[in-house]
Amino acid sequence: MNPIQAGLLGIGTVGTGVFNVLKRNQEEIKRRAGRGIEITMVADLDTSRAQQIVGDGVKVVNDARAIIANPDIDIVIELIGGYGIARQLVMEAIEAGKHVVTANKALLAVHGTEIFAAAHRRGVMVAFEAAVAGGIPIIKALREGLTANSIEWIAGIINGTTNFILSEMRDKGLDFDVALKDAQRLGYAEADPTFDIEGVDAAHKATIMSAIAFGIPVQFDKAYVEGITKLGAQDIKYAEQLGYRIKLLGITKRTAKGVELRVHPALVPSKRLIANVEGAMNAVLVQADAVGTTMYYGKGAGSEPTASAVIADLVDITRLHTADAANRVPHLAFQPDQMSDAPVLPMSEVVTSYYLRLRVADQAGVLAKVTGQLAAAGISIDAMLQREAGEGEKQTDLIILTHSVREGTMNEVIAQMQGLPTVLAPITRIRKEELA
Repeated sequence: MNPIQAGLLGIGTVGTGVFNVLKRNQEEIKRRAGRGIEITMVADLDTSRAQQIVGDGVKVVNDARAIIANPDIDIVIELIGGYGIARQLVMEAIEAGKHVVTANKALLAVHGTEIFAAAHRRGVMVAFEAAVAGGIPIIKALREGLTANSIEWIAGIINGTTNFILSEMRDKGLDFDVALKDAQRLGYAEADPTFDIEGVDAAHKATIMSAIAFGIPVQFDKAYVEGITKLGAQDIKYAEQLGYRIKLLGITKRTAKGVELRVHPALVPSKRLIANVEGAMNAVLVQADAVGTTMYYGKGAGSEPTASAVIADLVDITRLHTADAANRVPHLAFQPDQMSDAPVLPMSEVVTSYYLRLRVADQAGVLAKVTGQLAAAGISIDAMLQREAGEGEKQTDLIILTHSVREGTMNEVIAQMQGLPTVLAPITRIRKEELA
């Protein structure tokens, strides 16, 4: 049987990895897929550089639409990124009857509903394992491996840049700004790290996982997104003293009222495996009714780890290329006419527990006033830590861990505590997730 032909849009870091791994492991991949897979065309604006990477046997063009128009190309691999031209090209490839493989989490989180509907209508596949957690096969696990389960919640460290920064802050006692500069110097953070440090990248990925886990449309605009820029070294130190580590988590959870979809820093008990994921590594915890808790760990970025996921998608499409479209695994795990209309809850309706750090005057009666306001709102205290004021100091830190409470209620209480004359600085609030 002739090899299936793929066209590659963009041959940057990941595209180069895809080409090299596919070439290096072509015989093994052929044995698994049942036929060869070849990248026969590449589109890149820097054609001379692209030609050097792929050699003389591959046609290089500077117009991606030349690949889409080629009747011999069966699969289009989109590695351009972003929302703009990538969306146009993916939609054009689908309309041309091409299968699509993409690592573009931003595109799918924002425009996935439109893209999957178009692919379903044309009877083609859109595969996106590389869009979430790089080389970790979490999409396949959620769509296929756990298909017998009712998934209860997912919590993931799904951005390596922020996890590296938080690891550096904890290990070396660095403030955020210093740790970020180190991450940029070492190549873990981009020159403009906004998408990473503000939680946007993790929210794109959490949105996709939420849709697959609960059979809801992708709804990035409904996600609550909070990054790590306001975290201080002292909070990481206090969390450690209380038996916790701070991680940026992407969380989605099924509740009686709807689906939670949120990204924010969280205290996680140090004894949890996910709390010990360090550096630029990724990990995803999935809680399901039949299997219990499973964890998926590995490299969430990089040329060859991400290429591994892209090529796995190429193999899946090659195997199913001639299968009846109705019998393929649905893009979002559930049949398109069986999607749920469960709402994504506003953050004010989420119930969780909290870490509060208050900078207070070192005088009698302060603790009683603060705890009295918590008690009046029905918020119980799980643990408390008060730093002893140094000689000559007139203020100190008061750390409180609460039990579970609705976020809206906590917002009201924080506003009340902030109004106390003995509370001397903005209150730091970090959510706490037991992940039990």
